[in-house]
Amino acid sequence: MNVDRRIIRTGAVVGAALLLGTAAVPAAADPGPPDRDPVAVGRGGAVATADPDATAAGLEILRSGGNAVDAAVAAAAALGVTEPYSAGFGGGGYFVYYDAAEGRVHTLDGRETAPAAMGEDAFLEDGEPIPFAEAVTSGLSVGAPGTPATWEHAVREWGRTPLRRVMRPAIELAEDGFTVDATFQQQTAQNADRFADFPATAELFLPGGAPPEPGTVFRNPDLADTYRAFAAKGTRVLDGAIGADIAATAADPETVPGTDRVVRPGLLTAADVAGYEVAERAPAHSEFRGLDVYGMAPSSSGGTTVGEALNIIETFDPDEIGDTGVRHATLEAAKLAFADRNAYVGDPDHVDVPTETLLSDAYAEQRACAVDLGAALPAPVPPGDAAGGDGCAAAGEPAPEGNEGMSTAHLVTADRWGNVVSYTLSIEQTGGSGITVPGRGFILNNELTDFDFRVSDTGAGANNLPAPGKRPRSSMAPTIVLRHGEPYLALGTPGGATIITTVLQLIVDRVDRGLTLPAAMAEPRVSQRNAAQTGAEAAFLGSPAEAELTALGHEFTEVPEIGAAAALEFRRDGRIQAVAEPERRGGGHAAVLRPSR
Repeated sequence: MNVDRRIIRTGAVVGAALLLGTAAVPAAADPGPPDRDPVAVGRGGAVATADPDATAAGLEILRSGGNAVDAAVAAAAALGVTEPYSAGFGGGGYFVYYDAAEGRVHTLDGRETAPAAMGEDAFLEDGEPIPFAEAVTSGLSVGAPGTPATWEHAVREWGRTPLRRVMRPAIELAEDGFTVDATFQQQTAQNADRFADFPATAELFLPGGAPPEPGTVFRNPDLADTYRAFAAKGTRVLDGAIGADIAATAADPETVPGTDRVVRPGLLTAADVAGYEVAERAPAHSEFRGLDVYGMAPSSSGGTTVGEALNIIETFDPDEIGDTGVRHATLEAAKLAFADRNAYVGDPDHVDVPTETLLSDAYAEQRACAVDLGAALPAPVPPGDAAGGDGCAAAGEPAPEGNEGMSTAHLVTADRWGNVVSYTLSIEQTGGSGITVPGRGFILNNELTDFDFRVSDTGAGANNLPAPGKRPRSSMAPTIVLRHGEPYLALGTPGGATIITTVLQLIVDRVDRGLTLPAAMAEPRVSQRNAAQTGAEAAFLGSPAEAELTALGHEFTEVPEIGAAAALEFRRDGRIQAVAEPERRGGGHAAVLRPSR
């Protein structure tokens, strides 16, 4: 193993963990958290993630001859160890891959699916939606995981390394442990009350009844065993005991005696889990300032909403409208694109999504007619007429955004052959459903809360109602941008529906505002999602930009940090710049195979 991962592996620590039966034990000699570097430049390949151990796992695979796909799966599996509240084996996600030999972008829809027994009234009781908190922490919210099939399919179809080798860094990381940092402790503490209500979750994540302390070593041997089985058999493990355990846990979650928490049983069956199929879909594609922007088509709304917003922004000349005008046009474009997203996007295998229209230049020009460069549109705005009418005219009432969890993980990889991956994966809320599969070492998702629970009084929400086998609408937006047919940018972020606005802001800041990629990553973020007020990070409030936009009628409200992005930029001299968050969510880590001086 690569020593720069700084994982404690002393016999005393391992022995103590086995003896005490706990997941976290004091480090024999506290090395502190692994080093984090938000920017790296060099050649031969690159990885950027939210975690140094995950970045190291990806680099290890690149160094041993694997390609960007292999490295992405290795890094994702490692994130399942070190960021188990954001992503993991029990969740799903979206995988965007640029194949250099073909000059083509492929995408995998690994979104979770609803059980065969789930009807459109699954989240209703006496005709009314059940309390959202009860939906989150329940078996009812658990969809059939798509992550295992995504990893297997990607490595089998596009990788260069056997799955058993790709999974090795994450297996060793789960077995030997990683050093707990402040972010891991904080996220555990935020979930401690509900984790304590599930014996398997409490045993793993609350050793001794409390969140693990920074500087201790956290081990997850059950997850190591799960990963070993998957490495050997692939998704066939879902046909057997592991798949059966997932279904049984969701169907009847075990809680501690005497809890007053309402934990609803789920509808998931072993057949639902074993029958999951990842979908290879055509990417969402738009053009922006001569660049080709590729993202996820529905079931995610990320690619269509980012693409539509960019198309609207492109109708304005940044040199003519200036920096404030660019910021204003971006907020207005996001407002309009979100109106269409909320009204039209759902699982394309179940509903008719007008993807081609939403991504067309003609429709963007119609929508852009609503933008006044001198004043903000009052929100929420209605959707446009995607059926072929006048996009500037209202086509119904505004639809709700939905309830999408803010916690996800994103990573980007590149290799010596020019292949690139942008991959976003999630278990939904921070801590997912809160329900750990006993003896398996991972938390189950609560992604089915992304469905609309019912159609609104105005008729909105019908596209995203639950249905058997249906994928709930997502906002995940892993993106690859090509310049003259070659990779230019690869990016994405966690953050629920703010994923879309963060990816949009990063592209606009880099392309139209001319910021460097590290500067764009550090820029204070705002998020307009067709609401009366625009969410803004604290650093934006009180700035000259806020004053200028407020003068145009925008209203801002402070929200916690937005996103935890990871990105790559491919320079004309052949070098790659890998960039991770400098501070958000504790900061990420970027690395290249052969650093430049």
